[in-house]
Amino acid sequence: MGGRTTDVLHEGFGVPESLRWHDGALWFADLVRDGSVYKTSGGSPQAVCSVAARPGGVGWLPDGRMLVVSMEDRRVLRLEPDGRLVEHADLAHLATGDVNEMVVDSQGRAYVGNFGFDYHAVAKTTPGAMMYAPPGPPHAALAVLGPDGSLLGSAPGLLFPNGCALLDKGRLLVVAETLAMRLTAFTVDSDGLPSSPRPWAPLIADGLWEALRHDGLKGRLVRRISSLLDRRWIAERSPSPIAPDGIAVHRDGRTIWVANALRSECVRVGEGGKVLQRVRTSRPALSCVVGGAESETLFVATTDVINPTDAAIACRGRIEAFALDNA
Repeated sequence: MGGRTTDVLHEGFGVPESLRWHDGALWFADLVRDGSVYKTSGGSPQAVCSVAARPGGVGWLPDGRMLVVSMEDRRVLRLEPDGRLVEHADLAHLATGDVNEMVVDSQGRAYVGNFGFDYHAVAKTTPGAMMYAPPGPPHAALAVLGPDGSLLGSAPGLLFPNGCALLDKGRLLVVAETLAMRLTAFTVDSDGLPSSPRPWAPLIADGLWEALRHDGLKGRLVRRISSLLDRRWIAERSPSPIAPDGIAVHRDGRTIWVANALRSECVRVGEGGKVLQRVRTSRPALSCVVGGAESETLFVATTDVINPTDAAIACRGRIEAFALDNA
């Protein structure tokens, strides 16, 4: 595969995720190494806080207080001015797997996804393609929280709702459904509630998607062949499908960068799924954000080890960067 390549800025992390550009600095969480949320404005990343149950998505309330997902106990925490982490919302009654990514809008409403099941336990014994044997992976709900942490509502029926992005001044919510290999859009009403889900960008061919889930000989053959071909060196030479993990709005405000968990790349797509640009990374991409004083840099979090136990030992996570002015 072709494409321009990133530069490695920082390395030695476990699973770096949830990249954000906020208040002139790059922020990210390390899901496994020490449970820290980091901040850097050019030098070495500095820990801001530590989450015992693994940090996930981060965002900010209008008053400047930071929200951070606490993955394993399925909560959202709030960082107070005195440095205390307090509970903002408990999602244990709604989330059916680890809580993961989150986006917070300008009014402080948070959209929070979850795995839907114990993904890491299943992935240890089940090849990725085999997860689609009927009935397929469990669906999950995206939670919508008010600025005070109250549950405003949810968007059910999603396959591993992961990275989220807001377009059109917050009136359109785009959710990466990692296991459905698509971006799904919702209209957001004046109360912040998402409705009218519709495909925004399919990232797998319709025929392959149908075959993976087929309840018959065709499905069994496709899943078996896909499992046999599930090798990193094969994936790195294939342009599709794309499994969207973290996503970020490009500086044009209309297209979206997708961190591809299947291979070492970050891909910019338009509505409808057309691939507009590919940027090569050193390792599979987990999260991305456009930042810098002039929104001139694409930052990407990468690692080739995502199982929490193994990743905490390997520490192969990196933060990489690509100059958009050169694109």
